[in-house]
Amino acid sequence: MKIELHEIPIRDVVKNYVDNAENGVIGYDGKLNIRPKYQREFVYGEKERNAVIATINKGFPLNVMYWVKNEDGTFEVLDGQQRTVSFCQYVNNDFSIEVDVAGVLTPKKFGNLTQTEKDRILDYKLLVYFCEGNDEERLAWFRVINIAGLKLTEQELRNANYTGTWLTSAKSYFSKNNCVASLTAKGYFKAEVNRQGLLELALKWISAKENKNIEQYMLEHQHDENADELWFYFKNVIDWVKVKFKKYRREMCGLDWGVLYNEFSSLQLDANKLEEEISRLMLDSEVENKKGIYLYVLSRKLKYLNLRQFDDDIKRQKYEMQKGICPHCVAEHREKTHYELEEMEADHITPWCEGGKTNIDNCQMLCKEHNRLKSSK
Repeated sequence: MKIELHEIPIRDVVKNYVDNAENGVIGYDGKLNIRPKYQREFVYGEKERNAVIATINKGFPLNVMYWVKNEDGTFEVLDGQQRTVSFCQYVNNDFSIEVDVAGVLTPKKFGNLTQTEKDRILDYKLLVYFCEGNDEERLAWFRVINIAGLKLTEQELRNANYTGTWLTSAKSYFSKNNCVASLTAKGYFKAEVNRQGLLELALKWISAKENKNIEQYMLEHQHDENADELWFYFKNVIDWVKVKFKKYRREMCGLDWGVLYNEFSSLQLDANKLEEEISRLMLDSEVENKKGIYLYVLSRKLKYLNLRQFDDDIKRQKYEMQKGICPHCVAEHREKTHYELEEMEADHITPWCEGGKTNIDNCQMLCKEHNRLKSSK
């Protein structure tokens, strides 16, 4: 890859700056694509964004930036998108920063600055490397460069490798705040939308359904005209959840609903009976993992409930009451029946599924062998 260092004043970069959401961000008098398809969305918060402007105002150096030079003489930002968008937005009067006015910090937009203050920003020279190379080389650079200290997520790196019509369509469904997928699944996921988390989640689910990994799925569909298949699958998952689990509870947020849909959507599940059982389990003090209730009612695996265990005080009391004797060893006429406390484990005499509670009356101390034999049945 051929690399040359240039000094570019900010006034040149912001000339004819346009942020057209879905259609991209353009600057440098129409010659610079600030957000190519393989780039992340704008993720800087107010603190990071304001720090960029403060650095420029003080004349301190920003980290070098990298632009890819295309054959037609246009450029793409390879590294530096977040910083570039920050100062472009400020010059575009999109936000204000606090400026010292006679010892008082006063919020000011770019348009409220004096001409001298404006020129200080516009004349600031950016250190930019012009890079020329093929697609493979530029994407290799993109994978290893940190953008202002924010490392790329795994899905952002995947996006860099599988650009095309399918990815553009997928991002329109899954990668914008208030996109259709985030609105449809609001309250059911915790992934960061603008860091490609929701797209990654949908891909994880559909890939698992097809016994593939995410990379395999993206490679197969890279040149599809659209990502409708992914969107319809995701919508089916959320619709299934809303139909089968009619009452929304906060414990539903963040569960792997696509994985559950893949495994259990073919079952004949009665939504009313599910709600009755879930409601009862939510009130059950023995169930410590309320989030796991949804996995339990589908799989019937007790491990998801994290049922309450006997505390050390109850174990000690019961051990003393039994005088260290394992009743099962006595029943089997074993030679050894007495154990130290650390050689025994607490057991529910009547199991939870039969109504047993975690209290001293329902506790017995067994030797480890007998307790584990009982648990395995």
